[in-house]
Amino acid sequence: MEDFKQFLVALSAAAAFGFVAIIFVLRWVLNYKEGLAWDGGAAEFNWHPVLVVTGFIFLQGIAIIVYRLPWTWQCSKLMMKLIHAGLNLLAFIFAVVSLVAVFDFHNGANIPNMYSLHSWLGLMAVILYGLQLVLGVGMYLIPITPASWRAAFMPLHVYSGLLLFGSVISVALMGITEKLIFSLKNPMYKESPPEAIFVNVLGLLLVIFGALILWIATRTSWKRPSDQILHTRHTNGGAEDNTSVEPALSQLSAADSEACGEVRKRVNKLDDQELITK
Repeated sequence: MEDFKQFLVALSAAAAFGFVAIIFVLRWVLNYKEGLAWDGGAAEFNWHPVLVVTGFIFLQGIAIIVYRLPWTWQCSKLMMKLIHAGLNLLAFIFAVVSLVAVFDFHNGANIPNMYSLHSWLGLMAVILYGLQLVLGVGMYLIPITPASWRAAFMPLHVYSGLLLFGSVISVALMGITEKLIFSLKNPMYKESPPEAIFVNVLGLLLVIFGALILWIATRTSWKRPSDQILHTRHTNGGAEDNTSVEPALSQLSAADSEACGEVRKRVNKLDDQELITK
């Protein structure tokens, strides 16, 4: 991997901002709101921001960059597909449960459903995310899917995943702002009480986390090497993945590089000895 130290810095920063965002949302609902419960009241609604931040944002972000982690490059491509799909499925479950909490609370409190732009975009994001998950499984985990279809669908799959990730963060920012405006009465949101400042910082953490995930996901020099190999094989007319030889090829390349380095050292040493004798 090129710029491995930069990758570690970006990955560590993303993980740190993501974990801190989860801590912030938990402290928000536990300290400033009514806590967490499943009783149809306001405490049940609080599951919505918690599940969105932990599942729909954090887990989805990890699912996006899981292929970029060098420690997973020795795993088979099938295993990485299963991990990627599993993380996305878990994030989707979190999102669906968060919606159930909102509808249950609204129905119990006689609050209309689906009237705000936040609710429209949020429901649309969950539906499209589910469609993305189904299409991804159908294309890349079903063996009978033609390789030409996989190659043609891959750019759309990647673009849709990044677009949905950014959209979910945007919708979450709309939601926490809407919640602050509705819930803060005395003092009001515009007067910047401590809760408002605290939740605004949470929004900044989500934006920074999203920016780091997108940076890691779009750096071509940090791609999984097997992806590059598969791309070359597709353009040369290959039809199927060869996951069994990819780790061996990676190890062989590393061994060749090490051998070449040893040869260079020996040649340089001989040159130095010749210069001394001369």
